[in-house]
Amino acid sequence: MTVPESRPPRIAICGRPNVGKSTLFNRLAGKRIALVADEPGVTRDRKEAWGDLAGRRVQLIDTAGLEEAPPASLPGRMRASTGTAVEQADLVLFMIDSRAGLLPEDRHFAAWLRRANKPVIVVANKAEGKGGGAAALEAYALGLGEPVAISAEHNEGVSDLIDQIVETLPEASGDTESEGARPLHLAIIGRPNAGKSTLLNRLLGEERTITGPEPGLTRDAIAAELTDAKGTRYRLFDTAGLRRRARVEPGLEKLSTSSAIEALKFADTVILAIDAHEGIHDQDLHIARLVEREGRGCVIALTKWDLVEDRDKTRRAIKDRLDSSLAQMKGIVTVPLSAETGEGMAKLLPAVREADAIWNKRVSTGALNRWFEGALERFPPPLVDGRRLKLRYITQVKARPPSFALFGTRAEATPETYQRYLVNSLRDQFDLPGTPIRLSLRGTKNPYAED
Repeated sequence: MTVPESRPPRIAICGRPNVGKSTLFNRLAGKRIALVADEPGVTRDRKEAWGDLAGRRVQLIDTAGLEEAPPASLPGRMRASTGTAVEQADLVLFMIDSRAGLLPEDRHFAAWLRRANKPVIVVANKAEGKGGGAAALEAYALGLGEPVAISAEHNEGVSDLIDQIVETLPEASGDTESEGARPLHLAIIGRPNAGKSTLLNRLLGEERTITGPEPGLTRDAIAAELTDAKGTRYRLFDTAGLRRRARVEPGLEKLSTSSAIEALKFADTVILAIDAHEGIHDQDLHIARLVEREGRGCVIALTKWDLVEDRDKTRRAIKDRLDSSLAQMKGIVTVPLSAETGEGMAKLLPAVREADAIWNKRVSTGALNRWFEGALERFPPPLVDGRRLKLRYITQVKARPPSFALFGTRAEATPETYQRYLVNSLRDQFDLPGTPIRLSLRGTKNPYAED
């Protein structure tokens, strides 16, 4: 299926009243268009706006809340209007409220959307906080695929949703800004004065940003375009230094920090700049964990390598610290370099391309389950409450980062130690060093059983 060359793809946002459709509409459009209030029924008519999602131009459609009502009533006419939007859409974002859980109306309209035979992404909104993501997993029971947990109000998970939208959209004939052609979004992050701006200037071959010994010179995320010798296009973002939260002052620095985190959320892959002359600080590891939590590919640039005297000792110390404190990104690539002299710079972008390829990697279900059978034989699942877990099969549900769903009776009770064993084995078997890996646990209940 392709979208006609004469128009961008249409994306309809639908769901029950007050699940956050207009908030997401405004977020994807990049400006406040639809009215938003903490009461149901604010949106009555369809609203449309243009959006630019990771280089792909789209038409966004905000719809009224779906309610069961007689056709002649106002809610009934609103539902008919939403039905028209769904018919005209190339992709539907079906929103639910994670805090409220699945309601009968959600299940009813999910069945309606399945009959509409349109590509659908389930968006579990209001999933902020520690428990939000777990609550969002309930939406898997709708039978519409893997739910994407977000908080439209707090902009959490929205970049993951955009990734999923771009992957799901049908191709447009003649569309030069499709996923395959768009630039690789690359953010350079790190502590203040780690050499990020000098690194950006060296990559670009010009003094694009102000540099100097004073920390905090960069205040806003600076964007620039680059095409390397291999023809790969990059959109680079140099960001303000990230300090510990307790040391971030209110006002301009707080805004700069927010800008840096926004650049991280919209990046594909990240260069984490660490001052090799000073060695790894706790804040460097905190930033690396932030990258992992956001699910981004990552390469570590060991900057100011020209100032390091005992290079072998420094390299060993950094490797040992990463192995012991950053196990969730085991095998992450480090590139020693000096942006000041140019030493080591030739290895940086090839490492970025490799990390991005791993981040985008997909593994066939057949290969996964052949590995899975062997993994279960080597170390059978443990006993939980006196009963052995019955883990049946595994499949990859998405890339960017590689994400897998594990199915089985009481799979959700799998201990974290066994999950780590499976993730590490996955990483080794399918050559996934350094990238975040997501593993979701699913019971084997049939999501269509209530239809």
